[in-house]
Amino acid sequence: MNQDKPSKSPYHHGDLRTTLIASASELLQEMGVAGLSLRKLAEKTGVSRTAPYHHFKDKNQLLCAIAEQGFIQWQQDAERIFNQKDVSLKEQYRQFFHGYIHYAATHPELYDLMFGRTIWKQSSATEDLKNVAYPSFNYQVKMTQAWQQQGLLPAGEKTLRLAQVNWATMHGIARLLIDGIYADQSHIEEMCDCAVNLFTQNSIFDTYN
Repeated sequence: MNQDKPSKSPYHHGDLRTTLIASASELLQEMGVAGLSLRKLAEKTGVSRTAPYHHFKDKNQLLCAIAEQGFIQWQQDAERIFNQKDVSLKEQYRQFFHGYIHYAATHPELYDLMFGRTIWKQSSATEDLKNVAYPSFNYQVKMTQAWQQQGLLPAGEKTLRLAQVNWATMHGIARLLIDGIYADQSHIEEMCDCAVNLFTQNSIFDTYN
């Protein structure tokens, strides 16, 4: 017997799904949605071609699982920014705005999957994805309301509409960057700062600070 022959690491129950999602996320970043398949995922992960089907019935379910992890990661980032106690409110908001654009620019294929037509326009989102994606936006509404109450954002605007407009602005800038319309990162940084100033310029916070 050849003692030097490497053996595949055994997967415990539940571990393979996590590994498959991580590997699929890498394939997505490298090849985009069109290049991702359950067959290629099996090859990359080193499992049988049927193994991924024990966890995902089809490609759509796999894509939803990847997007779900994307929303979880972004909300964790947003919560970290929002819960900072050692920075000013405006700096907190600035970090949130820039953080969103950075997340999109760093994970362009994942961002397209999270907010694009592949899943949402086809109404093919799984319940697990909906249960993560919708609360993610609701958390942004909660952040907006808190910033309004603290005088950073305009208190006279409806919280939901303000959160939607804020998100639409961030999404628009993110798309300009991802689509290569504005490839100069310094321009994007200045656009983010400009947007932050516009959203906060009439706030009580700016009046007294």
